[in-house]
Order: sequence, then C-alpha cells, then structure tokens
Amino acid sequence: MAPGQVLQVDRLAAAEGEQVELDRVLLVADGEQIVVGKPLVDGARVTAEVLGEQRGKKITVFKYKPKVRYRRKKGHRQRYTRLAIKEISLGPKDRDLEVV
Repeated sequence: MAPGQVLQVDRLAAAEGEQVELDRVLLVADGEQIVVGKPLVDGARVTAEVLGEQRGKKITVFKYKPKVRYRRKKGHRQRYTRLAIKEISLGPKDRDLEVV
C-alpha cells in the first residue's frame, strides 16, 4: 500500500466519507528499510477514507450427489468496502525497530 492507493477490503461497518484507522499492521516498507512485526508492528497505523461499498463478482455454488437426484444451485456475491489510503505512520521514531 501507498498513500493515494485505492483498495478493496471485506465489508466494514463504516459510512461513505468516514475516516478509518487500521492498527493491525504486519509489515511496513519505505523503499529503503523494511520493518516486520512479531506478529504486528507496534505503533504502526494506516489512515484511510471510505469511498463506498460495492459487490464482487457472482460465484455459483453447486452441490451434486450422483444417483439420488440431489442437486442444489446457489449464487453468492461478496460485499466489499473501497478504501483510499491517506497516510501510513510508523509511530514513535525514538523506539528501536528490528529492520530486516
């Protein structure tokens, strides 16, 4: 991810135009150094703006058992939330980080 990038995540309970803060960050890279969490990077946060919701591509779920006339057909469309990344912060700069 980078600031300005738009991505899809599983549906969030947030309204369009609202700011969302994601604090479960696994890895942060700035081009020169990479910080890997164990399992999370302490203090790292991603601030994003909710652009809206949309539905994914339709998939077909088909169950079938031979010789017993059992057939079930269902469709499913996953709901997604579109996020625009505004800022990625690593947290306090005075702490020691393990750089990989």
